[in-house]
Amino acid sequence: MTNISRRDLLKTGALAAVIPSINLPSFAATSTEEADPWRGLKIGVATYTFRELPIEEAIKGVKRVGLKYVSIKNVKNHIDLSHTPEERKQRAQMFRDAGLVPMSVGNVAMRTGEADIRKAFEYARDIGVPTIVCAPSQDAIPILDKMVKEFDIKLAIHNHGPEDKGFFPSPYDVWRAVEKYDRRIGLCIDVGHTARAGVDPAEAIIKCRERLYDTHMKDISAMGARNTPIEGGRGILNTKAILAALLKINYQGLVGFEYEKDGKDPLPGLAESVGYVKGVLAGLK
Repeated sequence: MTNISRRDLLKTGALAAVIPSINLPSFAATSTEEADPWRGLKIGVATYTFRELPIEEAIKGVKRVGLKYVSIKNVKNHIDLSHTPEERKQRAQMFRDAGLVPMSVGNVAMRTGEADIRKAFEYARDIGVPTIVCAPSQDAIPILDKMVKEFDIKLAIHNHGPEDKGFFPSPYDVWRAVEKYDRRIGLCIDVGHTARAGVDPAEAIIKCRERLYDTHMKDISAMGARNTPIEGGRGILNTKAILAALLKINYQGLVGFEYEKDGKDPLPGLAESVGYVKGVLAGLK
């Protein structure tokens, strides 16, 4: 798997994306791509990236890298299932007041029976998002089918790579498990875990496009059973092919950066990853 060179990316202006505090001269946009560097994709951040930081820092971090879409992680310092409905609404409004758009929550485990699964749907309803990124058990899917019909909230089942035996290592494991159920049960393709499961992420995006409701964008430094997160562009994933696939299918779900490295100080690595992807998109024809 290959990526375009980092030197070429700097020439495209990716450096400006990773140092947003510098006052650079403005230039009139001469094309749609310049007006929207994300080419119509809803590029955002999975706040799992800021899981060790309070909600205020998560919001500041997303804004600092120039993005506006978020997938909210269910941890106590962001918005958790342990919060009351009113607390959930108040904390979700903090994102909206900052100009951010919550598009999903999760990753929420759904492996402990119908009562807890219902609580997860109520949690998403209170926050006001259309999608739950989740990690259910295989035998929970009939319950999920019932819940998506009741709440009209989509599910994006997250694949977790080769170590997720018995659950969903690759997107195709998700697809096979859900294809006979309500179409609101779909996928969150994690591009790093997908590659480690021996599946081409770009190919999976194309094949699973009809039920692709969320995407986790990242890079990894090695294949295999151990997750090895790294800054975007420093690893081995074919980011160009992944983005080209998303554009090809006119993907309208969240492309959320899930930067798992440096939990206590994720902003520098996230900013580098955002700038790299911005540069790759600028280079796509």
